[in-house]
Amino acid sequence: MMPNHGQFKPGQSGNPTGKPRGARHRATVAAEALLDGEAEALTRRAVELALEGDTTALKMCMDRILPPRKGRPINFTLPELTNTGDLRATALAILGAVSEGDISPEEAAAVAPLIEGVRKTMETDELSHRLEALEQALEGRGGRP
Repeated sequence: MMPNHGQFKPGQSGNPTGKPRGARHRATVAAEALLDGEAEALTRRAVELALEGDTTALKMCMDRILPPRKGRPINFTLPELTNTGDLRATALAILGAVSEGDISPEEAAAVAPLIEGVRKTMETDELSHRLEALEQALEGRGGRP
């Protein structure tokens, strides 16, 4: 069997620590060096092209001026959430808002995790109060918590 000169053993990395954190690709560094100092001229030219009717340049400029919205505020009435019993009414209110077209199913799906977070918080708070009451009851009987 011939020795592996200049090669790593099977399963052994040639660079076990990997690429350094924050290291940039040579092509990126080269592109930045080329563009350095030209940003203003390039921006001006993109605007000129957009004004001349170049739809690609127009879209690029508009995306910078007014980026596409990731979401929008939604406005609908929810019942007051003061205890876990109110959660059913809240879920029904969300479903009703979807069925009436006040909000989209996607918007309802975005609101649902917020309601679930409130439910978990209320449940945790309720369990905490119940545990405190049990501990106090045990202490009153002379028992240890």
